[in-house]
Amino acid sequence: MKRVLLTGAAGNLGKMMRTSLADWASELRLSDIETVDDLLPNEEFVRCDLADADAVMALVEGCDAIVHFGGISTENSFENILSGNIKGAYHIYEAARQQGVKRLFFASSNHVVGFHHRETLLDANSPMRPDSLYGVSKGFGELLAQYYYDKFGIESALVRIGSCFPKPLNRRMLSTWLSEGDLTDLIKKVYAVDRLGCTIIYGVSNNPSTWWDNRHAKFIGWTAKDSSEVFEHEAYLEEERRDPNDPEVRFQGGVFASAGHFED
Repeated sequence: MKRVLLTGAAGNLGKMMRTSLADWASELRLSDIETVDDLLPNEEFVRCDLADADAVMALVEGCDAIVHFGGISTENSFENILSGNIKGAYHIYEAARQQGVKRLFFASSNHVVGFHHRETLLDANSPMRPDSLYGVSKGFGELLAQYYYDKFGIESALVRIGSCFPKPLNRRMLSTWLSEGDLTDLIKKVYAVDRLGCTIIYGVSNNPSTWWDNRHAKFIGWTAKDSSEVFEHEAYLEEERRDPNDPEVRFQGGVFASAGHFED
């Protein structure tokens, strides 16, 4: 890889991947609306608002690949999600088309399917059931990626990321946890495979309990190596108790599914 664009570089995932991918590309072009100033020798930073079409077009110029983490990463107002996630996704894909970028890693979310019950095993063919406006926006991004693949041949990995933190923050994350190492390996596999197509992948580590099946993405050759099992007996998790009829426990989206409308 020569020049890779990493959007959302100031966010949690962006910060992780800057370190993990430091030796992967000759140059990492970092972007965010917040300034990143602790640059490594092979990094450059371009401040960019994803809602600005002209700015995104200039941002993508000269890049070989895009790892798209940018946008709003939690539930928010419709206007903010519209700007960062819906307009932003369109501007990224349109810039990719015009600038000749042929493969993207699109950070989708498990909240695209957050209103499925936890006892339902999902795969790439399971219907979208978003639990939030944020989840709706990621569903839009997945449909947009499919359109750009079918019409223009731009390939995408649509990675429905679970919970990528150093360790699970609650009992739900024992099922949704994705390690930094497994995410790094997945990104590298996405760009190493000969053909990618437009493929849904659940971004989750090899946890004892999981609600997601990646059999339709086996051709990529990615196998998660880490597991939340090592955290199962942490006191803060064992002490957490939940009502099984609480929407936060019934549905895969957790608190996103139980929360009211953000703007109420």
